[in-house]
Amino acid sequence: MTELLSLLFLVLIIVCAVAALAVPDLIAATVIFGAFSFFSATFFTILGALDVAFTEAAVGAVITTVFFVTAIARTSRRVER
Repeated sequence: MTELLSLLFLVLIIVCAVAALAVPDLIAATVIFGAFSFFSATFFTILGALDVAFTEAAVGAVITTVFFVTAIARTSRRVER
């Protein structure tokens, strides 16, 4: 059961990574990156690394997302191609 959950979250992490690179809207990419961090924290929890999961949830999902949204608010929202 643990292996199945691990595989599921690894697939979700890969999907989020590809989606974050493919989206032209920077806010959407930031939200997807936050989901990536959430899935990573959940994956670390399944593996039993609770300290790493807590750090990933706090830094990756919250602080980094807030910094990215603040930076995007001060610049342009769309990527010019």
